[in-house]
Amino acid sequence: MSTPEELHDVRLHVNGSVHEVQVPARRLLSDALRHDCGLTGTHVGCEHGVCGACTVLVDGQPVRSCLMFAVSAVDAEITTVEGLTEPDGSLSPVQQGFSDCHGLQCGFCTPGFLTTITAGLRDNPDPTEDEAREMIAGNLCRCTGYQNIVRSVLRAAEIGFEARSAHTSTSDGGQQ
Repeated sequence: MSTPEELHDVRLHVNGSVHEVQVPARRLLSDALRHDCGLTGTHVGCEHGVCGACTVLVDGQPVRSCLMFAVSAVDAEITTVEGLTEPDGSLSPVQQGFSDCHGLQCGFCTPGFLTTITAGLRDNPDPTEDEAREMIAGNLCRCTGYQNIVRSVLRAAEIGFEARSAHTSTSDGGQQ
């Protein structure tokens, strides 16, 4: 008869909320997010860190959550696909870009693409088409052929530019 696995109290900061969970030391972050926090938008595909479906942002950086233990995420700020919407509940530029350009088909890989592209556009808000392709190169999709995903990245960059321009013109009283 085996002894029960020791559980660890872990405080995860996810999408601006705190989740107190008890997990075994070997619980993957992807599993903790899905099963312990109830955030099922993070998908698990290959479970080897290859496909990118499980990508979340940890302290703003894209991370394969199937390769990270939940106990390693203590004190980190985690953003899942559920946390990408704007504060008013509207779609983020990346989500809107996917909607505008039909950047998904079955949707399984979409959460990983959305988080990856969100971080990518923060680092490079005006990518070329080649840079957009490079941005998504680590995520796999079996349905789309990537053309509409690349268009979605470029559209999200446009939306972000328009939002920044509108914010600049309203914050300076419309004066240039």
